[in-house]
Amino acid sequence: MRRRAFLAGLIAATARPPLAAAQPATKIPRVGYLFSFTPASGRHYWEACRHGLRELGYVEERTIRLEPRWANERHEALPALVADLLRAHVDVIVTAATPASQAARAATRTVPIVMVAVAEPVRAGLVESLARPGGNVTGLTLLTPELSGKRVELLVAVVGALPRLAVLVNPGNFSHTVFLEETRTAAQATGSAVHAVEARTREELEPALAAARARADALIVFDDPVLWSHRAHVVDLAARRRLPVMYGYREFVDEGGLMSYGPSRPDLYRRTAIYVDKILRGARPAELPVERPTRFELVVNLRAAAAIGVTMPPALLARADAIVQ
Repeated sequence: MRRRAFLAGLIAATARPPLAAAQPATKIPRVGYLFSFTPASGRHYWEACRHGLRELGYVEERTIRLEPRWANERHEALPALVADLLRAHVDVIVTAATPASQAARAATRTVPIVMVAVAEPVRAGLVESLARPGGNVTGLTLLTPELSGKRVELLVAVVGALPRLAVLVNPGNFSHTVFLEETRTAAQATGSAVHAVEARTREELEPALAAARARADALIVFDDPVLWSHRAHVVDLAARRRLPVMYGYREFVDEGGLMSYGPSRPDLYRRTAIYVDKILRGARPAELPVERPTRFELVVNLRAAAAIGVTMPPALLARADAIVQ
């Protein structure tokens, strides 16, 4: 019995406890979250972040404290929200998309930052390289160049010859400069001329979609917190103009959009918990490689296609990961 008791005690002493169990009762890690969109439109991303932490054994208000902040589609509000998180003495800040990540990076070079859904973190000045970020920022990227070319290719496969292609951009989002450049390069290979139309707010969406219909035969909607927050409105405006649109995420297709191609965003947000956990255990963001998405989804909506008179090629349907009837 003594030998069994000794071995049991030894195993318990050497087992690696979760961070939550190892923390003193008075020291609960505090993690800030910075979102550009509204709580209503970004709730499932916020829940994905929390779910990822629960998977790792964290319990809110017992072993970890979460501090979400929402800019409500106002990028100009981001610096003040970062300052608020810094006053709250957070141990890590999770930032959603490029504008929030840049705002946090501008405010602190010491507090670790975990970015997510950022298009080009190197060109945005957030990290030195994907393999070795080199500063206080790491996280998950969207792998923009490959996505831009693929979206053009898939759109051409649906509508055929595409002499004129419009792209919907938010001039306030730095990543859209990268999206536009990559899309122009990809479109040149197909003989398409690219026309950019701009929208910073919901009010600017209708004239932007009208301009897209007048200038082009199809549209690509770039990834952006503001545009994404008004996805139902964007989808409705495009449908009324019978405009074929390629979106970045399946949420647009679920709202009635024609098609989307991109990474699973909820999965990216869930995986932020892995970075948060490593940093709270002592890892340095400078030495944590930025993760690229490994799974992309092609989603098509047959009802939306029929409504605007588009026939989805059988070969494309065979490649689709999901089909909305």
